[in-house]
Order: sequence, then structure tokens, then C-alpha cells
Amino acid sequence: MVQNQKVSSRMYVYSNLKGKIMNGEIAPGTKLSEQEISEKLGISRTPVREAFLQLAQEYLVGIYPQRGTIVTKIDLQLVEEGRFVREHIEKAIVVEACKKVNSAHLIELETNITLQEFSLKKGTFQQLFELDDEFHQLFYKICGKQRTWEMIKRMNVQFDRLRLLRLASNHDWKNIILQHIALFEALKTGNPDEAEKVIVEHLRLVEIEKSTLREQKPEFFV
Repeated sequence: MVQNQKVSSRMYVYSNLKGKIMNGEIAPGTKLSEQEISEKLGISRTPVREAFLQLAQEYLVGIYPQRGTIVTKIDLQLVEEGRFVREHIEKAIVVEACKKVNSAHLIELETNITLQEFSLKKGTFQQLFELDDEFHQLFYKICGKQRTWEMIKRMNVQFDRLRLLRLASNHDWKNIILQHIALFEALKTGNPDEAEKVIVEHLRLVEIEKSTLREQKPEFFV
């Protein structure tokens, strides 16, 4: 029971800090205090220390012997590496999904797009980001490759930070949803060539805009 409480506390600290780092609420360069977080959350320092180690594995913080734990800046080399891997895997995923998709899958995808359009009207970029993730995850679910999705997500933390920064900085989200609709239509009509073409364009959107983002928010980048 004590062990479960410890794991639960660590995951709570990890999820809380990761969410704030990802959405920019805790800015790059911020020094995180193990003691302050422990006191603020009313938990021991051990799960906080373990959460720091987990965040360090995802390159969200750096742990330095003389300086402490500091939130990292976005590393564009890691962004590109993650995007490259995701693009090449997801091309194969959408092609396979065109062969395996059924009516129940199409309903799930269409429902997700409807919620995206609702989020667009409300201007809630965080919800749109979550729905975007869910939309792509459905392709992996269709192919029975959930573990592949989990691996992709672990490798794409820096890519996701850039995506969130782009969504927060650029409110022209309509193009993202239009590409999702195009992917849905490709699956619905069983057109793997079109699905592959759209997914490549979709995953390269951030690549096109990263120079602009770096100029607008240089403090976020290495």
C-alpha cells in the first residue's frame, strides 16, 4: 500500500510538472526546487526527486550537480529526429489503416473531428492538441499497434513541445483540421496514396514554422 502511494505521488508530481513545462507555464531556464515542490504539494521529497529523474529522461529538465534541476529549452535537433521517425512510421500506419478501417473506426474518427471543430470555435488550443493526439492514436488502434504509438510519444516529447508552442502562438488552426478531414476521407475511400501524401504534409507543418517560432520566442530554444 505504501509503495502504491509512493508511485501515485511520483506520477502526480511528474504529470503536473510535465503538463506545465509542455504548455510553457513553466518556462525554459526555470530552476525547480525539490523542497519547494514538496512543501507546496504536501508530499515527501522522494517522489519529487523521482519525478525529476523521469522528466530528465525525456529531456524536459536537466539535473546539474552544482546548479540544481533546470527546465530545458527546446532542442530542434531532437524535434527533427522525433518528427523524422514519426513521419516514416505513420506513413506505413495510415497505408495499413486504409486496409483495416471499418465503420466503427470511421465513426470514432468523425466524432473526433467534430470535437476538433468545436474546439476551434472555442479557441481552446490545449483541447485541440489533445484531440489531435487522439485522432492520430486512432490510426495505430486500427492497425493494432498501440505499443508503437506509445514508443512514438516517448520519442516525440520535444516535437510535442514545439507543436504546443505553435498552437499557442498561431491561432490559424483551420488548416490542421482540414488535413485531418482529408486523412479521414482517404481512409473512408480506401486511398492509401492520398493518406500517405496528406500525413507527410501534416507532420511537416511544424518543420515549416519552426524558424518563425524561434524568432518569436528565442528564449524557448537552444
